[in-house]
Amino acid sequence: MGHPHILVVTFPSQGHINPGLQLAKRLVTLGLKVTFATTISTHRRMSRTDDSNGLLSFATFSDGHDDGYNLLGGDFAHCLSELTHYGQQTFPKIILRSAKDGHPVTCIIYSLLVSWVAKVARDFHLPSIFLWNQPATVLDVYYHYFHGYEGAIEKSINSPTISVNLPGLPPLRSSDLPSFFSPKSNTKLHGFALPALKEHFHILDAETNPRILVNTFDELEHEALNSIKKYNLIGVGPLIPSAFLDEKDPSDTSFGADLVQGSNSYTEWLDSKPKSSVIYISFGSIAMLSEKQMEETAKALIDIDRPFLWVMRENDIGVKHRKELQQKGIIVDWCCQVEVLSHPSVGCFVTHCGWNSTMESFVSGVPVVALPQWSDQGTNAKLVTDVWMTGIRMVPNERGIFEGEQLKKGVQLVMGEREKAKEMRKNARKWKDLARDAVKEGGTSDKNLKTFLDEIIEGC
Repeated sequence: MGHPHILVVTFPSQGHINPGLQLAKRLVTLGLKVTFATTISTHRRMSRTDDSNGLLSFATFSDGHDDGYNLLGGDFAHCLSELTHYGQQTFPKIILRSAKDGHPVTCIIYSLLVSWVAKVARDFHLPSIFLWNQPATVLDVYYHYFHGYEGAIEKSINSPTISVNLPGLPPLRSSDLPSFFSPKSNTKLHGFALPALKEHFHILDAETNPRILVNTFDELEHEALNSIKKYNLIGVGPLIPSAFLDEKDPSDTSFGADLVQGSNSYTEWLDSKPKSSVIYISFGSIAMLSEKQMEETAKALIDIDRPFLWVMRENDIGVKHRKELQQKGIIVDWCCQVEVLSHPSVGCFVTHCGWNSTMESFVSGVPVVALPQWSDQGTNAKLVTDVWMTGIRMVPNERGIFEGEQLKKGVQLVMGEREKAKEMRKNARKWKDLARDAVKEGGTSDKNLKTFLDEIIEGC
């Protein structure tokens, strides 16, 4: 049939692009031709260009906003509707063009929030595979919500002291569940979340052998990967640049798709600091912290009196005490996070607990202080603190603010010498080793991906 050609399609945000592109690069190392596709405006902002070996190329489709738009500043539901409408019209051109050029697409892998890609694949009689970029545990929670446990989950959401027991998962309280279930949530993104997720499951349920690639690994989430009997969940993670993981490709030192650019002047600063002395703070590419939360975080860092590197985006609210902060650490608007976490001077990660950040903390062996904000982050924080035990979780006050005094004590505990801190660091090193083993030749994720590809190629 010729050389297999995989088309990887992602939703146009950093948290979806990074694992999707890393999967594409890993497929290339196995000798497959891969095309990575996202929207026109997003591709223009990406730092990566076509791969010189000819196996990795890039393609674009329109979402109706080719000059770009503010994902969070406008009507997100409308933007998602536009992405679906225009994507279904323009995305097929990639498939047609590939066939005309003599490289017909043999399989499509698509990410969360672009379920319409599976419908296009079906129109072209192509197999489509869902790529889940959150933990298998979170996928399980959503699955059970739409398959008989809606009442139990809603009861737990409305009664914070009541845990819900779902098959193959630890007991979960309301703060441990994805925020989209909460009726109190007022985030702009929440209005469409559950219907969009329901659509994904509707597509999967209609397939005879639904397969889902998950950015996790067997040793980390064995039970969660096997708790849904109807689906085949395949752990292929961590989807992290090779230089920081298996070192098969030492030149693979970044995801290569940063939507925000900046200098790497922080590297020399990190080099000047003692081992495990630096606090690294980042709350991801989407969460917008309130001015009060920024101030509480700033006060904690000043009181802790340790060197720190804080990623503070241009659109974040300005912080009082900025001059005092800059005397103790550095503030940047961008960094290569996995590079920073892998630096020996970093000893603690203050994080929103997004899944990409959580996986990068595992790969780097850095314990965390979790300040979950929304979406899957509460569940991730639950797993980090109570299951994998590589960090501690902060609890917000009645106004939803993580107070500076609590954050200060949390960081001091994680970076201190008490037995609990030593145990967290020991666990972090354990998961670092297991994560690297999973993607090495013969590791679980390596074998899972190769077996999956063999099945796809044979099926084509």
